[in-house]
Formats: sequence, C-alpha cells, structure tokens
Amino acid sequence: MEVKATMAGSVWKITVEQGQTIEEGQDVVILESMKMEIPITAEQSGVLKALKVNEGDFVNEGDVIAIIE
Repeated sequence: MEVKATMAGSVWKITVEQGQTIEEGQDVVILESMKMEIPITAEQSGVLKALKVNEGDFVNEGDVIAIIE
C-alpha cells in the first residue's frame, strides 16, 4: 500500500523507520503547510518497506511518501 500526501507541503518530521511495523492510523510523516502541521497516517497495518521522502523535502498532493506491505 502506498501512503500518499493529502496536500502539498514540506516534510517537517518523519516519525517511522524503514522495517518498522506500522499500525493503521499511525503517523508516518508530519507535513508543514501554511504554518500548520498535518500528520499523514497509514491506512493499513504492515511493515514499512520504503520511505520515499526525507525531512525538508517538498511534496505535492498525491505524491507517494512511503510503501507499507
């Protein structure tokens, strides 16, 4: 499953590590947009296979942030 950005913004903080077990609803990254913090959460449980962003990266709505299997 792909975790995608719900809006454009900068990756303020990554809250998980590759290989970590992720629970449904857990924050994966926190975006910063217009001085607001927007958590991006996992829609299903699984293991984080890949992070596609780094802190400080800019993402657009729909960009893949992480892959959970």
